[in-house]
Amino acid sequence: MNLVLIFLFNGIIVCCSGNSAHESTPRLLLVSFDGFRADYLKTYDLPYLQDFIKDGVLVEHVTNAFITKTFPNHYSIVTGLYEETHGIVANAMFDAATKKNFSAFQHSDPFWWNEAIPIWVTNQWQENKTSAAAMWPGTDVRIHNTTPHFFMKYQPSVHFTERLENIVRWLNSSDPLVTFATLYWEEPDASGHKYGPEDIKNMTSVLQEVDKLIGHLVKSLKVSKLWEEINVIITSDHGMAQCSQDRLIKLDLCIEPQAYTLIDKSPVAAILPLNNETYVYNKLKICSDKMKVYRKEEIPDRYHYHHNERIQPIILVADEGWTIVHNETLPRLGDHGYDTAYPSMHPFLAAHGPAFRKGYRLTTMNTVDIYPMMCHILGLTPQPNNGTLSNAKCLLADQWCINIPEAIGIVIGVLMVLTTLTCLIVIMKNRPSLRPFSRLQLQEDDDDPLIG
Repeated sequence: MNLVLIFLFNGIIVCCSGNSAHESTPRLLLVSFDGFRADYLKTYDLPYLQDFIKDGVLVEHVTNAFITKTFPNHYSIVTGLYEETHGIVANAMFDAATKKNFSAFQHSDPFWWNEAIPIWVTNQWQENKTSAAAMWPGTDVRIHNTTPHFFMKYQPSVHFTERLENIVRWLNSSDPLVTFATLYWEEPDASGHKYGPEDIKNMTSVLQEVDKLIGHLVKSLKVSKLWEEINVIITSDHGMAQCSQDRLIKLDLCIEPQAYTLIDKSPVAAILPLNNETYVYNKLKICSDKMKVYRKEEIPDRYHYHHNERIQPIILVADEGWTIVHNETLPRLGDHGYDTAYPSMHPFLAAHGPAFRKGYRLTTMNTVDIYPMMCHILGLTPQPNNGTLSNAKCLLADQWCINIPEAIGIVIGVLMVLTTLTCLIVIMKNRPSLRPFSRLQLQEDDDDPLIG
């Protein structure tokens, strides 16, 4: 059986494939460790994760979809779509037409999710293919009237080990055969919010615990005889930035609260004006030089954050490390959601298994590129998406890959060889012809020639 695993840090992804009784059936596991930013790999000692990476591949920075929050980016990973297209545009949403609200505690209505088709649904629509999930966002919702065959309803009190035990048991099931599975864990995101990513003492303890969980995952797969079959990807849906009490943007100092509703909070705030949109916009525009204020139609194209009714008329984007509040004190020391250009918002991606190369490193790829890569591993026809498989093909063992420096080197080398051959041909053509040696004639009175 060919099994693929994928982990997600702030959401980890893990992807894997291998051989067993179902040798022609590729399989994939997607795992998310929430809020695991890229530079944690260099800042902290993470031996289990480094050992995982050693014989696999590493993408040093994954560029998220905007906004860099948990629900939107988890759905971008499994659909390959930007948020304006898949419809999960924030952690908190309001739909003006239906008057419905979406939040972390109110998200089970398929209405919010049906604008896209996630990979676990596509996989399950295929003949003899089954999906399983342990608390990945959206997997307990009947999206297009489909849930994974096996799934756990979200309960944050359920520990990682229990979630993992279920995943391993489902992967070991042969009837039905699970070909795609997901696993989600809330750390280090929860602690990153509490302490801030620059609190080395506390975050060291948190990340060491996360690292042990990765070690436990690998050990469980080995004990269950799945490890040799499995391709594992580890990534995250976003990073984390440090915040502070002296970096607060207080909206109540700029505009009266009764003029608008704050739909989604900092550091990207979604504003619904209650009466006069122009008045609200003009007031907020001069509120602080530490945040950008956009009408919906003014949002930069690179955000891919225009074309959805759930995007509110005014969007506020705080500078890195700044927090938008009504008038309260700082609610947290770490946050995410900022501009995707900030390295602090980037997660990483690591992968291990027979579907992947060994010892290969890639500088960057996009979150939306993960989906077509997973479809390729599973042998699925992907739904329309914003990703590009060619951006990820250098990670895959079955894809021919050459990077730009290597390509330039090969072209230069070929040109040098051709130039050398051309010069030799020209020289040979222009070389003066030599008369052939005349046979040496001996005179009658000459002695025998000396040979020496």
